[in-house]
Amino acid sequence: MSIASLPRPLVVLGLAGILPQAFCLFMALSGGEARWTALAAACCYAALILSFLGGLWWMAGLLGGVKAPWFHLLAVLPSLVGWAMLLPWCVGAPWPGPELVTLGLLILASPLADKALARVMALPPGWLALRAMMATGLGTLTVVIGVLAGY
Repeated sequence: MSIASLPRPLVVLGLAGILPQAFCLFMALSGGEARWTALAAACCYAALILSFLGGLWWMAGLLGGVKAPWFHLLAVLPSLVGWAMLLPWCVGAPWPGPELVTLGLLILASPLADKALARVMALPPGWLALRAMMATGLGTLTVVIGVLAGY
């Protein structure tokens, strides 16, 4: 299904969500003091977006009448994983290369949850295609930043 069936602001703003990570990649490549800030910002942004996705799934499932416990667990996991990926920073452990790669891979895989949701409820036409585009862009950039950080 084409994303053309979705409201234009939804598509534009959804795809614009990739821009902060693109900026972080640019800053990480520029080196210097900005590099560390870019790595931290990229990790925080990826964790934030992953958590946002879980909330989106939770609400979509609620509105769609999804009663399966596995789905509610799936909707809660992104926030817990995002939190866990930020913990090493809080305790001064080596960070954020592996965490960025982990977050990026989870974001890349996140449309699978949307597909699972689509099996039990109707989603707007074009939504899965847009989600795939957003997840591919953000997930790939996050993995690249993680590799640059020293995975």
